[in-house]
Amino acid sequence: MNYSFEYIDIILLAMIAGFIFLRLRGILGKRTGFQGKAPSQFEKVLNNIQTEQKILNKENFDDDAQKEFLKGAKIAYETIITDFSDNDNKLIASKPLLSKKIHDQFEEALKERSKRGHFAEITFIGVNSAKIKEHKKIDKFLNVTVDFVSEIITCIKDKDKNVVSGDPEKIKKIYDTWVFSRDMRSNNPNWQLVDTLT
Repeated sequence: MNYSFEYIDIILLAMIAGFIFLRLRGILGKRTGFQGKAPSQFEKVLNNIQTEQKILNKENFDDDAQKEFLKGAKIAYETIITDFSDNDNKLIASKPLLSKKIHDQFEEALKERSKRGHFAEITFIGVNSAKIKEHKKIDKFLNVTVDFVSEIITCIKDKDKNVVSGDPEKIKKIYDTWVFSRDMRSNNPNWQLVDTLT
């Protein structure tokens, strides 16, 4: 009988020990901090910080960073060019992409066109090439100069839809040099067109 009680005691002690072990493991064995794979949101923030650090230091505006920038620059270029073809002679889609100075200049040109009763018809064929001519940091601003070569069909028509200038059937090759800028202190990731060079 004594052996039976000792055997039962051992089993009970083992069960208690196992229970305590599992409890401790549940409390102390939990991971804390960023162990293992980091959450996706954290990875995004980290990637953004690394990207900002690369761009802030112009020497690190490397091939990868330039390729990503040029993708956006091409989209901005097409958006701004085609925005001039709207019959209402207003800048809507391209407004966030323009600095105040450039926006005011473009608005003035559109007002003059509207006074004459003219409007532009533009068919954007595509960007043949977009190359970064130079990039430099001025204070907290990064300026990037881009040479664009594009093909468009463009003409100016009057209110009766008669062609005033250009050719609605002819593809024209256009050469533009634009300067984009971004305030690196701002949370806004957008670049703005700040100058057009001839």
